[in-house]
Amino acid sequence: MPATASTRGLAVVTGASTGIGYHLAQCCADHGMDLIIVADEPQIDAAAKSLHVETTTVEAVVADLSTPAGVDKLIAAIRGRAVHVLCANAGRGLGHAFLDQAFGDIEHVVETNVTGTLYLLHHVGRAMRERGEGRILITGSIAGFMPGTYQAVYNGTKAFLDSFAFALRHELRDSGVSVTCLMPGATETEFFERANMLDTRIGQEKKADPAEVARLGFDAMMRGEGDVITGWQNKLRAAIAMITPSDVLAEQHRRMAEPMSGGAAPSPVAPRIDSPSSHTTTR
Repeated sequence: MPATASTRGLAVVTGASTGIGYHLAQCCADHGMDLIIVADEPQIDAAAKSLHVETTTVEAVVADLSTPAGVDKLIAAIRGRAVHVLCANAGRGLGHAFLDQAFGDIEHVVETNVTGTLYLLHHVGRAMRERGEGRILITGSIAGFMPGTYQAVYNGTKAFLDSFAFALRHELRDSGVSVTCLMPGATETEFFERANMLDTRIGQEKKADPAEVARLGFDAMMRGEGDVITGWQNKLRAAIAMITPSDVLAEQHRRMAEPMSGGAAPSPVAPRIDSPSSHTTTR
């Protein structure tokens, strides 16, 4: 078991203005950690005020983590301090058919969910390894287990993160640094509105509580576990996905994510948002 992160250390939580990320930050604050919270929207300042307690320092950073400059801004805010916990939660979703999406928006999903996340993990992870202590939580998704018809790019990025988290975990297995992958299903956040998916079955169904999802992920991270799939229905879906042909999974996903109107995505799409809700699409 890797070394236990100090409960009085520094936690960095990305995509922390609302949703799962906000509640991950709340878990860190409840455990006495100082916080740096990040999003690319001004709501992050309100989140910082609501998270502040007498024993915890909370710093808010407005930064677009899809860009190297945005990640560098966060790194500068860390100011060389030891990061004991990193919750790499920022992400973005995008609904509708791949060929109907603007390519700039497709790029932004990949840059936020994959490239920016890797850049931050590379920097903070190296410092943790050198120190021989730290905990990393990567917000993946059960979306990574199935072809994402009408959400193809998002599911692809989550498949990458689910796989990457375990690879990094085993590269760091003797270093004192643990890596945990949080894999939620559909969660009650702004994700579906921001991903232009309110006119889908998955967008309209009842979803999980983001506070409970965050708590389960945080607890698994602090225990040094490799992954956590939240909710028994999601555990069942993940198990079934492992033995179901990809054609069948792709068709099941189509029924959940295809716009009920049958129309193409409107242009322009919703503003770019680097928020925790963007990680909580899936099935």
